[in-house]
Amino acid sequence: MPDHDHESVRRRRAWAQALAGGVREASAEAVVRRVLALQAQDAIAADLGIRARGRDITAPAVRAAYEDERSIVRGWYLRGTLHTVCSEDARWILALLAPRLLAATGRRYHQLGLHEDLRRRADHLIRQALTTHGPLTRAELTGHLTALGVPPDGQAPFHLIRHAALTGVLCHGPRRAGEATYVLLDDWLPAGGDDPRDADAALAELARRYLAAHAPAGPEDFAVWSGLPVSWARRAWGTLAQAGAITADGDLTTLAGREGKRAYPPGTPDAVDVRMLPAYDNYLLAYRSREACVPAAHEADVWPGGGVIRPTVVADGLTVATWARRDAGRSITVRTFAPLSPRLQAAVDAETSDVSRFCLQSA
Repeated sequence: MPDHDHESVRRRRAWAQALAGGVREASAEAVVRRVLALQAQDAIAADLGIRARGRDITAPAVRAAYEDERSIVRGWYLRGTLHTVCSEDARWILALLAPRLLAATGRRYHQLGLHEDLRRRADHLIRQALTTHGPLTRAELTGHLTALGVPPDGQAPFHLIRHAALTGVLCHGPRRAGEATYVLLDDWLPAGGDDPRDADAALAELARRYLAAHAPAGPEDFAVWSGLPVSWARRAWGTLAQAGAITADGDLTTLAGREGKRAYPPGTPDAVDVRMLPAYDNYLLAYRSREACVPAAHEADVWPGGGVIRPTVVADGLTVATWARRDAGRSITVRTFAPLSPRLQAAVDAETSDVSRFCLQSA
């Protein structure tokens, strides 16, 4: 990507992610529908990712979307990691991605002694336990799995619970005293059968929705975000191109027609738009290159190693600082890459206050 394109690409991607140009969605469900999937290995980080893209969204409102409305749900989707998606999207995304994730985990199953028959029996046992006793925590499900001879320590229980999620038995349910519980997917999610689209149509739809939330981007970016092979990504691009759904944007791609215009702001507002993103936010994980959103000199500040991706502050999509919270959000420290202008500092201060408000509601 030529240097002179960085600012344009960055602003358009941030706009598409509801992170620039004053764009904010009105509800947790609207945020998740817009971005398709939010990284959710850390539940609080996922909530903060919703807050960053929403307008005056409270922590109780996010929890209500998960537990009362059940309009959004956590599960193992992209790259086999926990993500939050809209409940209406959960089944078809799972149907598309789960077979590859299960196959990719085959070696680990073998290492742990989790042969196919044991996994099948574990799925059955978990279904029975959740039907009778659910919602259940990981520790409680682990206790039930010991009846199959599964040792309670180590990684075997986790992989069997994840297997049950990938085979459509369970999903994340309500939090209990801050801890995740699991419920039967078919009981928890709104009524509705599996999406009837075939695998190729589902793949193209995933790519189309990715572009709606992340364009301009290319098939290699989609492959990084989804965890699917580049060959699959290129096939999806071919399907979309044949349907006239995408258009070239230099060496990148955007959606064609009216839908593609959502990623393009009508003009750059005078006021700088500052957002505080949580650790592992999609905005930093959705592309093969970080050069458009993080200054090269500060990549190590954001990615210090060991798989860590720090919380960041972005201004019009450009990362200008990292931040950390302590004492349940009562204390937030911002570490800027360079001195900030008074206007930018005021925007960071306002955003810091809002993050603190949100964290205290979550405590």
